[in-house]
This record gives sequence, structure tokens and C-alpha cells, in this order.
Amino acid sequence: MEQQQHQEVRRNRKGVLQVQDGSEIRALVENKAEFARFVDDRFRKLDADGDGRLSVKELQPAVADIGAAIGLPARGSSPQADHIYAEVLNEFTRGKQESVGKAEFQRVLSDILLGMAAGLKRDPIVILRINGEDLSEFVESPRYEPEAVAIFSQAVGGPTNTNDATLRQCLLAAVGELTIDHGMPPASDPWVMENVVEPAFQELPASATQQLDLDQPVPSQEAFLQEFRRLLGAITLRLRQHPVIVAHTENNFDGSGVRRLLSNKFEFDKLLDSVWREVPKERKDKQASKEYLRIALDRIADSAGLPPLGAVGQVDAVVNEAFKMAKADDLRAVDEAEFKKLLTEVLGAVMLQLDASPVAVSTNTVVHEPMCTSSSSSALLSPTPLSPMVSSPASE
Repeated sequence: MEQQQHQEVRRNRKGVLQVQDGSEIRALVENKAEFARFVDDRFRKLDADGDGRLSVKELQPAVADIGAAIGLPARGSSPQADHIYAEVLNEFTRGKQESVGKAEFQRVLSDILLGMAAGLKRDPIVILRINGEDLSEFVESPRYEPEAVAIFSQAVGGPTNTNDATLRQCLLAAVGELTIDHGMPPASDPWVMENVVEPAFQELPASATQQLDLDQPVPSQEAFLQEFRRLLGAITLRLRQHPVIVAHTENNFDGSGVRRLLSNKFEFDKLLDSVWREVPKERKDKQASKEYLRIALDRIADSAGLPPLGAVGQVDAVVNEAFKMAKADDLRAVDEAEFKKLLTEVLGAVMLQLDASPVAVSTNTVVHEPMCTSSSSSALLSPTPLSPMVSSPASE
């Protein structure tokens, strides 16, 4: 209930631009007639020479649009991103074809879009336009003083200054404690720091009635609260002049996805058969090492409503505990029945732990690119809600 209330508040916040949940993408792909028209239009725009096939060069704008839509930086800026771009292109060409026809283009594009839709369904994106209104409301609200005192205690060490931190350092640390719920974009983002926070600091001395040396230790809690209020006022003015677009995601891993999967015996058995076929086995007795259990779990994580291994530390800890509970951490070889039994037990243990203690994860990423693809691109995904291009998210 608390999660639902929070999401309702998020939808009603001023500055919310849109919620992306993948439903529009799935609806497009599943409407065969509409998707066929969509593919015809995109294929025609990409087919520069009109020969009815797309060369590797003609596919590049489509690959770039897909990369932008899933949040990759521009090609050439990251070896990891370039590898993913190459894999997307490889999906279209199967690694060896010099060109692809419309049917193959449609098949691959359908798979890619449905994969993106599934990801968005698990992890909806809220696009926020932070323009200073919420921050101003926070400063003027009854929340300000108690929260500012708590932030001061954390930054300085108590109501009396117990360390040598300067007023500037304490104010910077305090700004870093504010979140989008206060109306503050992530201060850890270099652009926000350079264009919002640092200019606000520069404006402080000019408007000070009683100037305080920011590079001296904090004289008192009262002085901190006063300067913090003034700093947030300056930040509010900067945000009004330079609103910041933030992509916000929230996800709650509560075990429900695992429960749905385990309750669908037909679907679950199909998944178990699929992962077992892919596991390397000893030729003689057709047994597999337990070390492949984690790989198998990772391959069905999407169907179980779990993040990939390594993506969320709190969920990784739950998985590690589940492996201990199922005694699945040794490297002993097991047959097919035992392998599937252990994987089922691990999933059950993960479900029980998440039932008892759900893991909530949120990310806030400053959007540095335009909110739509440029006119020079193929606009491959323009009818879908995936036009915002964001940098790789970092968890708070």
C-alpha cells in the first residue's frame, strides 16, 4: 500500500512529463497490421538505394536509434556501448549477411522491441522536469527545519561542531543529501554541480546581510540552517533559469515475480528444459557442475521478475543466501533432475526472503540529450515512448 501511495504521489508531482512502462511498445508489436505498417515505413526510409534490402550502412541509423532508446551513449564514446551496438547489428545480419530483407528486419526488430518493453514493464521510467517549484515548497514547509537539522547532524556530527569541516563542505554535503522528493536533481551529476550548485554558491556572498566565511568551520547549527536556506533559495533561482530533466526509476523486488513463475508449471518446466539444454555436461553421464546453477538462474531472472546477477547488490545478497540454504554452492556434478530441483529450491528461497524483506531500488539520471531524436536520424522508435536518451543510471 505504501508503495502504491508513493507511486500515486509521483504521478501527481508537478513537473512529471510521462511514465514509460513498455505497454505502448508491446501494443504496437502485437497489432500485426499496425506493426506491419510501422515496419514498412521505417524500412522505406532506411532503404536509401531502394533495392528492397538494407545494407550494413543503411542499418546503422536504426542501430543508433535502438542504442539511444535503451540508454546507450553515442557510438565511439564507450567500448562497452560499442560492443552492444555491434551485437544489435549482428542480430540483424546474423553476423555474416551483407544485407537483410524486410521480413528479417521485421522479425529482429520485433524481438528487440518486445525485449525493451519487458524491461520497461519491470522498471518503469518517470521523466521529471525539476524547475525549482518543489524545492521552494520544501524550504517554506514545516519539513524544512527538522530535515535540515538531521542533515546538519549527519554532515557535521551533532548540534555542536565536532570536526574541522568548513561551512562550504557542510553545505555541499547537505545538498548531496537532498533528493528529487525535495525537488533537487542529483548533485552528484557534474552538469548539475557545474551549472546549478556552484553558481548558487557564488551568488551567496553578494546577497548576504551578514557575510559568513564559507571556508571557516561552521560557527553553529543556527548559522548552518540560515546559510542552507539561503543556498537552496539560490539553487531554486538557478533551476528556474535552467530546469533539469531527470529520468527516475523505481523497482520493488518483492518475490511476486518468482511466485508467478513457480505457479505456472508449464511455463516453468519449459524454462528449466531450455536452461538445462544450454548447460555444459560431462559426456559420459550427462551431469553438470553446480557452478552452472548461477548462470541458469541469471538466464531465467527476467521471467522471475529479478534483476540480472550483479545489477542490484541487495538482490545478489538474497541470491547468495538462497544458494547457501539450498546447499547449491559446491562444485559437485549433478544430473538433470537434481539440477532442476536445486534451481527450483534456490528460486523458492529467494521468493521467501523477498516476501519477508522486499528490496526497493531507485535511480535518478540527468537527461543530457534532447527529449526526442534529431531530425537527421531515422526516428526508428518515434511512435513509441522510448525517445528520451539518458546516460547510464547510477543508483542513489
